[in-house]
Amino acid sequence: MTKLKPIGIIHSPYKNREGMPIQPTGAAGVSGTIEVFDEYRAGLKDLDGFSHIILLYLFHLSEGFKLEVVPFMDTSPRGLFATRAPRRPNHIGLSVVRLDRIEDGLIHIQDVDILEGTPLIDIKPYVPEFDSPQGDVRTGWLEKPEATLRNKQSDSRFI
Repeated sequence: MTKLKPIGIIHSPYKNREGMPIQPTGAAGVSGTIEVFDEYRAGLKDLDGFSHIILLYLFHLSEGFKLEVVPFMDTSPRGLFATRAPRRPNHIGLSVVRLDRIEDGLIHIQDVDILEGTPLIDIKPYVPEFDSPQGDVRTGWLEKPEATLRNKQSDSRFI
């Protein structure tokens, strides 16, 4: 199996896991940067033509996992893989953020819901034709009316 190696570090205003927004939608307008390590900077060529990017990163402070959790958006236990809970078998996170600009290997981003110092493992361009499914989209237990995202923040349940 290949080991994951960080390609950079994500910087954000969030120093503590508790009280953070739980998705980029709840972090509208929050600025951050990504420090891409020197050996990977050539890979940033042409990325500045995209308005949004997908970040894959490590939940570096998460330990262990349970296959059934009570997610931030609910009060009922749910299967781990039907949630975006941070305590997972491989501790991998995903966020779609707005790309402002790239300067000398530093990527300036908006709508950041990621903890300061988080190791970045990959960047992919967000392409609506590829990444936004067409047709009948279901969102499972999140379709409940009280499942609103904008004001949800993390608490201590996954710390």
